[in-house]
Amino acid sequence: MGASLLRLHFHDCFVNGCDASLLLDDTATFKGEKTSVANANSLRGFEVIDNIKAELESLCPNMVSCADILAVAARDSIVALGGPTYTVALGRRDSTAANVTATEDLPSPFVNVTKLIAAFSKKGFTVKEMVALSGAHTIGQARCAFFRGRLYNDTDINASFAAAVRAKCPGSGGSGDNNMSELDVTTPTTFDSSYFKNVMSQKGLLHSDQQLYSGGFTKTAVDAYANNAASFMEDFAEAMNKMGRLSPLTGSIGQIRTNCRKVN
Repeated sequence: MGASLLRLHFHDCFVNGCDASLLLDDTATFKGEKTSVANANSLRGFEVIDNIKAELESLCPNMVSCADILAVAARDSIVALGGPTYTVALGRRDSTAANVTATEDLPSPFVNVTKLIAAFSKKGFTVKEMVALSGAHTIGQARCAFFRGRLYNDTDINASFAAAVRAKCPGSGGSGDNNMSELDVTTPTTFDSSYFKNVMSQKGLLHSDQQLYSGGFTKTAVDAYANNAASFMEDFAEAMNKMGRLSPLTGSIGQIRTNCRKVN
């Protein structure tokens, strides 16, 4: 579940800031972010957040926001899987609304490196920070629908790797769309720098992953992280800390939700 909890934090922060807007359920009169094109049938871990929130409300009512829970759960997931620790600033408050349109800010797995750089730059990240944050794909999985095009159309792909993954992902759309494959074929459940080594070997699962190397602009950064895991860990921790500070609601703005799925 660690990779999924990290992804929740990322998908929350990149849409209107780290305000737990992602966690709001749809209602008859309210359209949330969960069912947007970028998130539908893709995110999980909401029940874990619910359980954490329920225990916190029992022990310490109306004190810890859902946005803070997402931030801490992401950090602790990284650490549990072997990644770096960092101090999480606390005090975020929860939004009372969602922004489905702003989910378009989430970088697509189908884009080239230029568009990746632009998507992260829009949120204030440097190119190096974008590459470091992309290293989160050292854990987790993706659905066939998101990498089918790479398997059957891209030329910058390792032949044996492509053949192995094609066994899980048929070439025809609609068939096996939800079949999963690991983002990091080498150490899929360990937070390390293998992701960058895979990309160097043309074993990036997503088109956007491989673009970090094949696209040219970020090749040097990928080489550096592949050859210096400690540097990656340090830079990733700093970039995560920065991401967790994107446009937080503080003071009297927003609220501390008692149930992360709905406003008070």
